[in-house]
Amino acid sequence: MSLRRWLLAILVGIVMIFAIAPAVLPQETGQAGSAALTDFDVFTEVYNRVSPSVVAINVVAQRQGAGQFGQNGAVAGSGSGFVIDKEGHIVTNNHVVDGATQIEVNFLDGTLARGEVVGLDPDSDLAVVKVDVPADKLYPIEWGNSDELVIGEGVLAIGSPFGQRWTLTNGIISALDRTIQGLTDFSIGGVIQTDAPINPGNSGGPLLDLEGRLIGVNSQIVSGSGSSSGVGFAVPSNLTQRVSQELIDNGFVSYSYLGIGGGNVTLSVIEALDLPSDTQGVVVATVSPGGPAARAGLQEPGDIQTVNGQEIPMQVDIITAINGEPLTGIGDLISYLARNTQPGDNVTLTVLRNGDETVELTARLTPRP
Repeated sequence: MSLRRWLLAILVGIVMIFAIAPAVLPQETGQAGSAALTDFDVFTEVYNRVSPSVVAINVVAQRQGAGQFGQNGAVAGSGSGFVIDKEGHIVTNNHVVDGATQIEVNFLDGTLARGEVVGLDPDSDLAVVKVDVPADKLYPIEWGNSDELVIGEGVLAIGSPFGQRWTLTNGIISALDRTIQGLTDFSIGGVIQTDAPINPGNSGGPLLDLEGRLIGVNSQIVSGSGSSSGVGFAVPSNLTQRVSQELIDNGFVSYSYLGIGGGNVTLSVIEALDLPSDTQGVVVATVSPGGPAARAGLQEPGDIQTVNGQEIPMQVDIITAINGEPLTGIGDLISYLARNTQPGDNVTLTVLRNGDETVELTARLTPRP
Protein backbone atom coordinates (compact mmCIF):
# COMPACT_ATOMS: atom_id res chain seq x y z
CA MET A 1 0.00 0.00 0.00
CA SER A 2 1.35 3.40 -0.93
CA LEU A 3 1.97 5.99 1.77
CA ARG A 4 -0.82 8.16 0.36
CA ARG A 5 -3.37 5.33 0.49
CA TRP A 6 -2.25 4.39 4.01
CA LEU A 7 -2.75 7.96 5.29
CA LEU A 8 -6.16 8.15 3.59
CA ALA A 9 -7.27 4.90 5.27
CA ILE A 10 -6.27 6.26 8.70
CA LEU A 11 -8.21 9.48 8.10
CA VAL A 12 -11.32 7.57 7.04
CA GLY A 13 -11.06 5.46 10.20
CA ILE A 14 -10.83 8.54 12.40
CA VAL A 15 -13.87 10.05 10.71
CA MET A 16 -15.81 6.81 11.22
CA ILE A 17 -14.87 6.73 14.92
CA PHE A 18 -16.23 10.24 15.43
CA ALA A 19 -19.29 9.46 13.35
CA ILE A 20 -20.36 6.45 15.38
CA ALA A 21 -19.38 7.79 18.84
CA PRO A 22 -22.49 8.66 20.86
CA ALA A 23 -23.12 12.35 21.20
CA VAL A 24 -22.66 13.78 24.69
CA LEU A 25 -25.96 15.44 25.50
CA PRO A 26 -26.81 17.70 28.44
CA GLN A 27 -28.07 15.73 31.39
CA GLU A 28 -31.85 15.47 31.37
CA THR A 29 -33.71 17.30 34.06
CA GLY A 30 -34.81 15.36 37.07
CA GLN A 31 -37.91 17.50 37.61
CA ALA A 32 -40.16 19.49 35.35
CA GLY A 33 -38.91 23.06 35.10
CA SER A 34 -35.56 22.25 36.76
CA ALA A 35 -32.29 22.55 34.88
CA ALA A 36 -29.48 20.01 35.10
CA LEU A 37 -26.63 20.86 37.44
CA THR A 38 -24.10 20.13 34.67
CA ASP A 39 -25.68 22.57 32.24
CA PHE A 40 -23.42 25.58 32.74
CA ASP A 41 -25.47 27.66 30.33
CA VAL A 42 -28.16 27.62 33.03
CA PHE A 43 -25.69 29.04 35.57
CA THR A 44 -24.84 31.89 33.21
CA GLU A 45 -28.49 32.64 32.45
CA VAL A 46 -29.45 32.67 36.14
CA TYR A 47 -26.46 34.82 37.07
CA ASN A 48 -27.15 37.40 34.36
CA ARG A 49 -30.82 37.58 35.30
CA VAL A 50 -30.53 37.59 39.10
CA SER A 51 -27.27 39.44 39.81
CA PRO A 52 -28.95 42.88 39.40
CA SER A 53 -31.14 41.88 42.37
CA VAL A 54 -28.10 41.18 44.55
CA VAL A 55 -26.28 43.93 46.45
CA ALA A 56 -22.97 44.21 48.25
CA ILE A 57 -23.18 45.84 51.68
CA ASN A 58 -20.43 47.71 53.52
CA VAL A 59 -21.01 48.82 57.09
CA VAL A 60 -19.38 50.79 59.84
CA ALA A 61 -20.67 49.51 63.16
CA GLN A 62 -20.23 50.30 66.82
CA ARG A 63 -19.54 47.06 68.64
CA GLN A 64 -18.11 46.10 72.00
CA GLY A 65 -14.43 45.26 72.00
CA ALA A 66 -14.02 46.28 68.35
CA GLY A 67 -11.75 49.27 68.87
CA GLN A 68 -8.00 49.52 69.21
CA PHE A 69 -6.40 47.89 72.26
CA GLY A 70 -9.65 46.04 73.01
CA GLN A 71 -11.67 49.18 73.66
CA ASN A 72 -15.20 49.61 72.35
CA GLY A 73 -15.18 51.29 68.95
CA ALA A 74 -16.02 51.26 65.26
CA VAL A 75 -15.44 48.27 63.03
CA ALA A 76 -15.86 47.93 59.28
CA GLY A 77 -17.65 44.92 57.86
CA SER A 78 -19.26 43.64 54.69
CA GLY A 79 -21.89 41.24 53.51
CA SER A 80 -24.50 40.67 50.84
CA GLY A 81 -28.22 41.19 50.38
CA PHE A 82 -30.98 41.21 47.79
CA VAL A 83 -33.83 43.46 46.67
CA ILE A 84 -37.37 42.27 47.46
CA ASP A 85 -39.57 45.08 46.11
CA LYS A 86 -39.69 48.31 44.10
CA GLU A 87 -39.89 50.38 47.31
CA GLY A 88 -36.21 49.76 48.00
CA HIS A 89 -36.41 47.09 50.70
CA ILE A 90 -33.40 44.79 50.91
CA VAL A 91 -33.01 41.61 52.96
CA THR A 92 -29.70 40.71 54.57
CA ASN A 93 -28.48 39.06 57.77
CA ASN A 94 -29.02 40.67 61.16
CA HIS A 95 -25.35 40.14 61.99
CA VAL A 96 -24.28 42.08 58.88
CA VAL A 97 -25.97 45.36 59.89
CA ASP A 98 -26.47 45.05 63.65
CA GLY A 99 -25.08 48.14 65.38
CA ALA A 100 -24.34 49.83 62.05
CA THR A 101 -23.82 53.58 62.10
CA GLN A 102 -23.29 53.68 58.33
CA ILE A 103 -24.61 51.30 55.67
CA GLU A 104 -23.42 51.53 52.07
CA VAL A 105 -25.36 49.51 49.49
CA ASN A 106 -23.66 48.74 46.17
CA PHE A 107 -25.62 47.73 43.06
CA LEU A 108 -24.32 45.80 40.06
CA ASP A 109 -24.65 48.82 37.74
CA GLY A 110 -22.42 50.91 39.99
CA THR A 111 -25.21 52.72 41.86
CA LEU A 112 -24.31 53.52 45.48
CA ALA A 113 -26.88 54.32 48.15
CA ARG A 114 -27.15 54.80 51.89
CA GLY A 115 -29.15 52.14 53.67
CA GLU A 116 -31.37 52.61 56.69
CA VAL A 117 -32.35 49.73 58.97
CA VAL A 118 -36.10 49.03 58.84
CA GLY A 119 -36.03 46.17 61.32
CA LEU A 120 -33.79 43.54 62.88
CA ASP A 121 -34.70 40.00 63.87
CA PRO A 122 -31.87 38.32 65.79
CA ASP A 123 -34.02 35.21 66.35
CA SER A 124 -33.79 34.35 62.62
CA ASP A 125 -30.62 36.39 61.96
CA LEU A 126 -32.49 38.40 59.30
CA ALA A 127 -32.81 42.13 58.74
CA VAL A 128 -34.44 44.54 56.30
CA VAL A 129 -32.66 47.66 55.04
CA LYS A 130 -34.22 50.37 52.86
CA VAL A 131 -32.55 52.49 50.18
CA ASP A 132 -33.79 55.55 48.33
CA VAL A 133 -33.18 54.46 44.73
CA PRO A 134 -35.35 55.00 41.63
CA ALA A 135 -37.72 52.09 41.03
CA ASP A 136 -36.28 51.45 37.55
CA LYS A 137 -32.95 50.55 39.18
CA LEU A 138 -34.53 47.99 41.51
CA TYR A 139 -34.95 44.38 40.41
CA PRO A 140 -36.88 42.39 43.04
CA ILE A 141 -35.84 38.78 43.43
CA GLU A 142 -38.36 36.01 42.71
CA TRP A 143 -39.43 34.02 45.76
CA GLY A 144 -39.19 30.24 45.68
CA ASN A 145 -40.96 27.71 47.90
CA SER A 146 -38.51 26.19 50.37
CA ASP A 147 -41.08 23.56 51.36
CA GLU A 148 -40.71 21.93 47.93
CA LEU A 149 -36.94 21.41 48.03
CA VAL A 150 -35.34 17.98 47.72
CA ILE A 151 -31.91 16.75 48.79
CA GLY A 152 -29.54 16.60 45.83
CA GLU A 153 -31.20 19.49 44.01
CA GLY A 154 -28.77 21.92 42.37
CA VAL A 155 -28.36 25.37 43.91
CA LEU A 156 -26.47 28.59 43.22
CA ALA A 157 -25.20 31.31 45.56
CA ILE A 158 -24.40 34.89 44.60
CA GLY A 159 -22.63 37.17 47.03
CA SER A 160 -19.42 38.91 48.06
CA PRO A 161 -17.12 36.32 49.67
CA PHE A 162 -13.99 37.99 51.06
CA GLY A 163 -15.20 41.24 49.47
CA GLN A 164 -15.15 39.74 45.95
CA ARG A 165 -18.49 41.10 44.79
CA TRP A 166 -21.07 39.26 42.68
CA THR A 167 -19.31 35.93 42.93
CA LEU A 168 -21.24 32.89 41.71
CA THR A 169 -20.80 29.46 43.33
CA ASN A 170 -22.75 26.27 42.83
CA GLY A 171 -23.51 23.04 44.63
CA ILE A 172 -26.40 20.92 45.84
CA ILE A 173 -28.79 20.80 48.77
CA SER A 174 -26.95 18.49 51.16
CA ALA A 175 -29.67 18.24 53.79
CA LEU A 176 -32.96 19.80 54.87
CA ASP A 177 -34.66 20.63 58.17
CA ARG A 178 -31.43 21.40 59.99
CA THR A 179 -31.54 23.41 63.22
CA ILE A 180 -29.00 26.18 63.87
CA GLN A 181 -28.60 28.71 66.66
CA GLY A 182 -29.93 32.21 66.09
CA LEU A 183 -28.40 35.26 67.72
CA THR A 184 -30.56 34.74 70.82
CA ASP A 185 -31.39 31.78 73.05
CA PHE A 186 -33.80 30.50 70.38
CA SER A 187 -32.94 28.24 67.45
CA ILE A 188 -33.83 28.49 63.76
CA GLY A 189 -35.58 25.42 62.34
CA GLY A 190 -36.14 24.14 58.81
CA VAL A 191 -32.68 25.35 57.73
CA ILE A 192 -31.16 24.33 54.38
CA GLN A 193 -27.69 22.74 54.34
CA THR A 194 -25.65 23.14 51.16
CA ASP A 195 -22.17 22.33 49.88
CA ALA A 196 -22.16 25.41 47.62
CA PRO A 197 -19.06 27.35 48.75
CA ILE A 198 -20.15 30.03 51.24
CA ASN A 199 -17.55 32.24 52.87
CA PRO A 200 -17.37 35.42 54.98
CA GLY A 201 -19.05 38.11 52.89
CA ASN A 202 -21.69 35.74 51.50
CA SER A 203 -23.78 36.41 54.61
CA GLY A 204 -27.19 37.78 53.70
CA GLY A 205 -26.91 36.81 50.05
CA PRO A 206 -29.36 34.59 48.18
CA LEU A 207 -29.31 30.84 47.77
CA LEU A 208 -31.11 30.12 44.50
CA ASP A 209 -32.64 27.14 42.75
CA LEU A 210 -31.73 26.54 39.12
CA GLU A 211 -34.70 28.63 38.00
CA GLY A 212 -33.16 31.63 39.76
CA ARG A 213 -35.74 31.70 42.56
CA LEU A 214 -34.79 32.54 46.14
CA ILE A 215 -34.90 29.45 48.35
CA GLY A 216 -32.76 30.64 51.25
CA VAL A 217 -30.56 33.32 52.79
CA ASN A 218 -26.94 32.27 53.30
CA SER A 219 -26.21 32.77 56.98
CA GLN A 220 -23.72 30.38 58.61
CA ILE A 221 -20.93 27.93 57.89
CA VAL A 222 -19.34 25.16 59.92
CA SER A 223 -15.59 25.57 59.59
CA GLY A 224 -12.48 25.23 61.69
CA SER A 225 -10.64 27.68 59.44
CA GLY A 226 -13.37 30.31 59.05
CA SER A 227 -13.81 29.59 55.35
CA SER A 228 -15.93 27.17 53.35
CA SER A 229 -15.59 23.50 54.23
CA GLY A 230 -18.62 22.24 52.35
CA VAL A 231 -21.13 22.78 55.16
CA GLY A 232 -23.14 25.98 54.81
CA PHE A 233 -26.57 26.89 56.12
CA ALA A 234 -29.31 29.08 54.69
CA VAL A 235 -32.46 30.38 56.38
CA PRO A 236 -35.39 29.02 54.29
CA SER A 237 -37.22 31.39 51.94
CA ASN A 238 -40.66 30.74 53.41
CA LEU A 239 -39.51 31.89 56.85
CA THR A 240 -37.60 34.78 55.27
CA GLN A 241 -40.72 35.97 53.46
CA ARG A 242 -42.72 36.02 56.69
CA VAL A 243 -39.97 37.72 58.70
CA SER A 244 -39.22 40.40 56.09
CA GLN A 245 -42.88 41.34 55.72
CA GLU A 246 -43.35 41.66 59.48
CA LEU A 247 -40.22 43.77 59.76
CA ILE A 248 -41.54 46.08 57.04
CA ASP A 249 -45.03 46.25 58.59
CA ASN A 250 -44.11 46.40 62.29
CA GLY A 251 -40.36 46.81 62.66
CA PHE A 252 -40.18 43.57 64.64
CA VAL A 253 -41.28 39.92 64.46
CA SER A 254 -43.53 38.30 67.04
CA TYR A 255 -42.89 34.56 67.36
CA SER A 256 -44.99 31.99 69.13
CA TYR A 257 -43.69 30.55 72.40
CA LEU A 258 -44.50 27.07 73.68
CA GLY A 259 -42.19 27.04 76.68
CA ILE A 260 -40.31 23.76 76.50
CA GLY A 261 -36.78 22.54 76.05
CA GLY A 262 -36.21 19.22 74.38
CA GLY A 263 -34.43 17.02 71.90
CA ASN A 264 -34.91 14.20 69.46
CA VAL A 265 -35.84 10.62 70.33
CA THR A 266 -32.69 8.54 70.85
CA LEU A 267 -32.10 4.81 70.68
CA SER A 268 -31.57 4.73 74.44
CA VAL A 269 -35.05 6.21 75.01
CA ILE A 270 -36.58 3.74 72.55
CA GLU A 271 -34.93 0.80 74.29
CA ALA A 272 -35.71 1.99 77.82
CA LEU A 273 -39.40 2.60 77.08
CA ASP A 274 -39.71 -0.41 74.75
CA LEU A 275 -40.94 1.78 71.88
CA PRO A 276 -41.15 0.87 68.20
CA SER A 277 -37.79 1.41 66.52
CA ASP A 278 -39.22 4.06 64.18
CA THR A 279 -40.57 6.29 66.97
CA GLN A 280 -39.89 9.97 66.29
CA GLY A 281 -40.76 13.23 67.99
CA VAL A 282 -39.59 15.73 70.59
CA VAL A 283 -38.54 14.43 73.99
CA VAL A 284 -39.60 17.08 76.52
CA ALA A 285 -36.64 17.85 78.80
CA THR A 286 -37.86 21.03 80.53
CA VAL A 287 -41.18 22.82 80.88
CA SER A 288 -41.16 26.54 81.69
CA PRO A 289 -43.28 27.21 84.80
CA GLY A 290 -46.48 29.05 83.92
CA GLY A 291 -45.78 28.83 80.20
CA PRO A 292 -48.16 27.59 77.48
CA ALA A 293 -46.84 24.02 77.65
CA ALA A 294 -47.16 23.88 81.44
CA ARG A 295 -50.73 25.22 81.32
CA ALA A 296 -51.57 22.64 78.64
CA GLY A 297 -50.41 19.82 80.91
CA LEU A 298 -47.01 18.85 79.48
CA GLN A 299 -44.81 17.28 82.12
CA GLU A 300 -41.10 17.30 82.88
CA PRO A 301 -39.22 13.98 82.95
CA GLY A 302 -39.27 11.85 86.08
CA ASP A 303 -38.17 8.48 87.47
CA ILE A 304 -34.63 8.84 86.11
CA GLN A 305 -32.89 5.47 85.83
CA THR A 306 -29.44 4.46 84.62
CA VAL A 307 -29.73 2.27 81.54
CA ASN A 308 -26.53 1.04 79.84
CA GLY A 309 -24.59 3.75 81.63
CA GLN A 310 -26.99 6.54 80.63
CA GLU A 311 -29.58 8.36 82.70
CA ILE A 312 -32.95 7.81 81.03
CA PRO A 313 -36.32 9.16 82.24
CA MET A 314 -38.90 6.40 82.52
CA GLN A 315 -41.64 9.02 82.86
CA VAL A 316 -41.41 11.36 79.88
CA ASP A 317 -43.58 13.20 77.36
CA ILE A 318 -42.74 12.83 73.67
CA ILE A 319 -44.51 15.26 71.32
CA THR A 320 -45.14 13.27 68.14
CA ALA A 321 -47.32 15.77 66.22
CA ILE A 322 -48.60 19.35 66.26
CA ASN A 323 -51.99 20.10 64.74
CA GLY A 324 -51.85 16.66 63.16
CA GLU A 325 -48.45 17.28 61.50
CA PRO A 326 -45.99 14.51 62.46
CA LEU A 327 -42.72 15.68 64.02
CA THR A 328 -39.41 13.98 63.33
CA GLY A 329 -37.63 16.04 65.96
CA ILE A 330 -37.11 19.38 67.64
CA GLY A 331 -36.24 21.09 64.34
CA ASP A 332 -39.67 20.32 62.93
CA LEU A 333 -41.38 21.79 66.00
CA ILE A 334 -39.32 25.00 65.89
CA SER A 335 -39.95 25.41 62.17
CA TYR A 336 -43.70 24.78 62.46
CA LEU A 337 -44.15 27.28 65.28
CA ALA A 338 -42.13 29.97 63.48
CA ARG A 339 -43.81 29.64 60.09
CA ASN A 340 -47.36 28.53 60.79
CA THR A 341 -48.41 30.10 64.08
CA GLN A 342 -48.85 33.45 65.77
CA PRO A 343 -49.02 34.34 69.47
CA GLY A 344 -52.57 33.73 70.66
CA ASP A 345 -53.09 30.67 68.46
CA ASN A 346 -54.21 27.38 69.96
CA VAL A 347 -52.29 24.29 68.89
CA THR A 348 -53.06 20.63 69.49
CA LEU A 349 -50.11 18.54 70.65
CA THR A 350 -50.15 14.77 70.26
CA VAL A 351 -48.10 13.42 73.17
CA LEU A 352 -46.82 9.92 73.85
CA ARG A 353 -46.68 9.78 77.65
CA ASN A 354 -44.34 7.35 79.44
CA GLY A 355 -44.22 5.19 76.34
CA ASP A 356 -47.66 3.63 76.81
CA GLU A 357 -50.32 6.36 76.58
CA THR A 358 -51.22 8.87 73.86
CA VAL A 359 -52.90 12.11 74.92
CA GLU A 360 -54.05 15.23 73.05
CA LEU A 361 -53.21 18.53 74.75
CA THR A 362 -54.21 22.05 73.68
CA ALA A 363 -51.73 24.87 74.25
CA ARG A 364 -52.45 28.57 73.78
CA LEU A 365 -49.27 30.13 72.44
CA THR A 366 -47.82 33.38 73.79
CA PRO A 367 -45.13 35.73 72.43
CA ARG A 368 -41.52 34.73 73.07
CA PRO A 369 -40.25 36.30 76.29
